[in-house]
Amino acid sequence: EVMEKLLHKGKYGAIPTELKEEEFKQYVLPYLTMPKRGPKCKVGYWLIFNLILRILYRGEQWKMLPIPKDEKGKPVIHYTQVYRNFAKWSEDGSWEKVFTQSVEKLQKEEQLDLSVIQADGTNTIAKKGGDLIGYSGHKHQKGEKILVVTDNNGFIIAPLVAAPVNESDMVLLPNSFKHFKAIILLLGLTLAGTIFNLDSGFDSKKNRSLVYLLNMKPNIKENPRNRKSVKLGRKRFFDSVVYKLRFSIERTFAWEDKFRRLVIRWERIHQRHASFHLIAFSLINLRGFCSPS
Repeated sequence: EVMEKLLHKGKYGAIPTELKEEEFKQYVLPYLTMPKRGPKCKVGYWLIFNLILRILYRGEQWKMLPIPKDEKGKPVIHYTQVYRNFAKWSEDGSWEKVFTQSVEKLQKEEQLDLSVIQADGTNTIAKKGGDLIGYSGHKHQKGEKILVVTDNNGFIIAPLVAAPVNESDMVLLPNSFKHFKAIILLLGLTLAGTIFNLDSGFDSKKNRSLVYLLNMKPNIKENPRNRKSVKLGRKRFFDSVVYKLRFSIERTFAWEDKFRRLVIRWERIHQRHASFHLIAFSLINLRGFCSPS
């Protein structure tokens, strides 16, 4: 059964880089905060959202957005208004709601495979200053990292904590479990008996205990640097065949690299960059329900 999952490619379809108006109204608009007073948006929020997706996909500057023009040849909206909407939805938690509903959609359509889940960190090089940025002497780069949990199909269940790139995954995982448990309770997911695949960077007694407390089974490759002598007694559980299923989260990171804005962090404020991550994760999860662009 495990080998069948390992060899199964699945039918995912292309990741959308823009949404049709009907798709936007169904999967995004209900979760965005709308102004309670003042003038209405002249061009519609569907256009603004697709302009934000263009920034995410192409990685270009905000001032380079191809704003539509009116009959007199003037832009119907200034590019700064697009950014202001993106920043407002970033601060009020709208992008988190969009991502959460994408996971709920997968659960409702029975697309999640929670028999084996994976967790790993992805690093982003930072070209400008800002918060949550550190220097990694191992990789000789300045940037940040974010921990992600995916199911066996590569869909993102939960984006966890972000930290400077020099922070160890082993130390970050305990801080992430509070957020992870909150999402599990919110979505009502059942993880009892699930195998939690982690690489040797997460190998620690504390991390194994945290996985057991959630009624999951840790499948962590032992790190030889964590033990100076041979330990007597029963060996820790480790299934090398199940461990190979970790290719699914590496594939998810490859899907994420489709969005050029995530390859290099240009935002000085981490919250803005994290919002781009949430939008990309939502599109990856909704790829089976939206038509490819």
